[in-house]
Amino acid sequence: MASGLDRATKLTCKNVWKVYGPQADSFFTDGNGQVDDPDRIVAQVRESGHIGAACDVSFDVHEGEIFIIMGLSGSGKSTIVRCLSRLVEPTAGEVILDGENLLKVSKEKLIDIRRHKMGMVFQNFGLLPHLSVLENVAFPLQVQGIDRAERVRRAMEMIELVGLNGRETSYPRQLSGGQQQRVGIARSLAVEPELWFLDEPFSALDPLIRRQMQDEFLRLQKMLHKTIVFITHDFLEALRLADRIAIMKDGRVVQIGTPAEVVMKPADAYVEEFTQDVPRVKVITAGDIMSSAGRPLEGAKAVSTQTTLEQLMPRFGEGLDAIAVTNESGTVVGHVTPQAVLSALASAHEEGSAL
Repeated sequence: MASGLDRATKLTCKNVWKVYGPQADSFFTDGNGQVDDPDRIVAQVRESGHIGAACDVSFDVHEGEIFIIMGLSGSGKSTIVRCLSRLVEPTAGEVILDGENLLKVSKEKLIDIRRHKMGMVFQNFGLLPHLSVLENVAFPLQVQGIDRAERVRRAMEMIELVGLNGRETSYPRQLSGGQQQRVGIARSLAVEPELWFLDEPFSALDPLIRRQMQDEFLRLQKMLHKTIVFITHDFLEALRLADRIAIMKDGRVVQIGTPAEVVMKPADAYVEEFTQDVPRVKVITAGDIMSSAGRPLEGAKAVSTQTTLEQLMPRFGEGLDAIAVTNESGTVVGHVTPQAVLSALASAHEEGSAL
């Protein structure tokens, strides 16, 4: 997965605050959320008995990126994703989608944006129990006023996409948890959203089903290239799925980076706690350690930039002194040597020992 830094910005969360309590907006001189001393405002919020669920949160999400927000329970991750869609109204700040501040649009326009540009999947699947799989998936299209033939066609496409062929007449009670989540995913995709919000969508599933749903999610993203904001408290899930990760604590973002950056260079002890048990060979990729000098010819031995060291190391058992590294389009962008792998692992060990 590419970092997304070379892609256009799709969504910007800028100085967003969500403060619970009476006259919460009195902490801000205007609605844009920009303050000279965020720490002072956070202290004032707490001293007054208010709750700062999200405090001065800022980040960009790029087109086609899987941007994961994570943290422990109460860190503010679910609050902020609801602020992005205005399911929760921010106290201050800006949420900019395609150059337009969603906090300034009318209620009618916001509803239209939600119906046509956004897809949402939550931990509780939210299926309508009296509707079949087909009817559940087609429901948002019915709300849009799309005629029956077209919504059935699109719903069937989504049902096939998530691998539920043959279950379109089943009801939610007749499905497993994983199948119900697939229906929720199909329903959210039926509107062909440009921006996809997923709030701990797999956390209620058994470990094996959860792994299968992660595989399914990655397969869908490879096909659809959605812009995704994904919430989780599971760091291993974040490492597996993310292009970039934002880690939150007490309503604030403490670090944003690629999985390798977060694991190898934790910003503080809180982030270090998340990463201390993560095997580095599962995180460091060929793209992280490749050299662009003297690129070898592309061939069958090439690996992608996202190939982990765990996957890469056995390849050197074939006697190769360098392996080509290709980007998403198959173009050679560098190469990796055994020495580079050893240096990365040695560096990881030294940094881990110093923490």
